[in-house]
Amino acid sequence: MNILLVEDDKKLGELIQYKLKKQLYQVEWAQEADAALDFIERFSFDIYILDWMIPQKTGIELCKEIRMKKNRTPILMLTARDSITDRVQGLNAGADDYLVKPFAFEELIARLNALYRRKETNWEADTKSFGDTLVIDHSTYEVIRNGVPVALSRREFQLLALMSNHPRQILSREQLMDRVWGLDAEITLNAVDATIKLLRKKLDDPFPEKIIQNVRGLGYRLDVKGGEVCSSEQENS
Repeated sequence: MNILLVEDDKKLGELIQYKLKKQLYQVEWAQEADAALDFIERFSFDIYILDWMIPQKTGIELCKEIRMKKNRTPILMLTARDSITDRVQGLNAGADDYLVKPFAFEELIARLNALYRRKETNWEADTKSFGDTLVIDHSTYEVIRNGVPVALSRREFQLLALMSNHPRQILSREQLMDRVWGLDAEITLNAVDATIKLLRKKLDDPFPEKIIQNVRGLGYRLDVKGGEVCSSEQENS
């Protein structure tokens, strides 16, 4: 799980980052709104954790700006404000969940995991398009490459769908195995390599532009530009 933490309190920010990394999460930490927006522009995250009171913009203002850009990444708000009015304000701004300080770290982990599961489930009802290069329909499991339909197995589709959620971001073989097969699955990392090889044969070999890259010693990435999401509700409207 890749997390962006936006927290101006240095001591608390360091503590949250340290504990999340101990859980093997990847965490970037920004202490002000502009730095957070810079991270959001340059990298892909699974969840944003936004403190309510940060320099330059409030967490509420930052949340609204993120949503205005049609960014659907789940947002967890952190705040010392615990009134119903404050919670409603945060949720109405586009936050997905709300955690009041002080909080137990175990509850933070539980809420992050719940948001992540919800995010992954929601992707199944979406079509994601990378211009004319690649179209992935999560509701029908259809894939179109340069206008040509490509038939994929279930595992191949799951790998491609996961990589499309993080375009141009390197995902390690361990991350791919964890998210597609599960860490408890009785397979080796060679299964990831074999499935990637089949994906490249179907998605890359017939076309001049190669989009699935092997980054030696680090993992794999889907090298495509852009990415627009169209939900089923939008398609039917």
